[in-house]
Amino acid sequence: MSVTATDQDRPELRKAIEEIVDSGFTGVQLRVHDERGEWVAAAGVRELGGTAKPPENGRVRIGSNTKTFTAALVLRLVAEGRLALDDPAADFLPRFEPDRRITLRMLLQHTSGIFNFTGEYDEDGTFVPGIAWSGREWVDNRFTTYRPEELVHLALSHPARFEPGTDWSYSNTNYVLARLVIEQATGRTYAQEMERLVLRPLGLNDTLVPETATEVPEPHAHAYYRYEEAGRTTTVDVTRQNPSWISTGGDMISTTQDLHTFISALVTGKLLPAPLLAEMCAPHPKAGYGLGVFVQDAGPNGGTVITHNGGIAGHGALMYSTPDGSKTLTAALNYVDDAGLSLAPAFQKATQRLVKEFFGGQEAAGRADEPEPAQ
Repeated sequence: MSVTATDQDRPELRKAIEEIVDSGFTGVQLRVHDERGEWVAAAGVRELGGTAKPPENGRVRIGSNTKTFTAALVLRLVAEGRLALDDPAADFLPRFEPDRRITLRMLLQHTSGIFNFTGEYDEDGTFVPGIAWSGREWVDNRFTTYRPEELVHLALSHPARFEPGTDWSYSNTNYVLARLVIEQATGRTYAQEMERLVLRPLGLNDTLVPETATEVPEPHAHAYYRYEEAGRTTTVDVTRQNPSWISTGGDMISTTQDLHTFISALVTGKLLPAPLLAEMCAPHPKAGYGLGVFVQDAGPNGGTVITHNGGIAGHGALMYSTPDGSKTLTAALNYVDDAGLSLAPAFQKATQRLVKEFFGGQEAAGRADEPEPAQ
């Protein structure tokens, strides 16, 4: 087992990351901050067939942690007076004419009822497919460019799951619509506004919005995808891909250090005025989801945590903080993904283990955003 860490030993966390690798992950990078200071470690390997460990602060595709960045950006625009949470989204989306009852708040909280363009399960368990994001079809087409408008049109071609505001359902479409609202309201690109209002103010120099760029800048661990065809299993390095297929549902790249800086700044009010931060962290009763964050109980001794995790095609990222920012946990995972999401249980277990060891309880990992499309 290859493990590196800073000088201060934390055997319980060291053991946890070793067990994550033993459960099937290629590698893991972990960073924690608390009253004992910072502890950073890496376990496993950077790439299949190699012996080098993952970089301790390597870049990683962060999947649905992108949603937290996007929600923070929308709220920064609310603070500037350019948007209001209860504005009808349709005011900014004349090309699509969504239901006028859908507000920006509903997009950020997943209460719009709009179909998820990566697919949905009906109540009877039937899967209704959306864009291709798995199997050989995705592997062979992973450099295709999709416009956000294409993803939205696909989603709106399906009936709504429920009346706006009456229920909760996780949908990547909500955050692609939020991107288009940002661009319509500001006259600038999403990437430009993210740089202006979030990345530059916090000095997040290792975080980027790739749009259609295929590379993950070095240093980074590698991501993989495997598929079966005619009884033969093929494993492909998918670190390079065009993430426009998921757009702001989960396309961003970051590091454990930048994720720590971001989540701690967010919860301590360095990005948002207190009233807007309170709105962000007010959870929907069905799923504990606020505006771009989950608000969860970390167990009897752990209190509340603010979190979002994500997984996308062999890369994953975890992001947790106490509400006062005094304790944070961020991690990057690399693994071999597949259409059956066979590592999803291990992803959940790994998250639960880390949360238990660091925050003192398991419940905060109840919604771990297992590795499915930009969850």
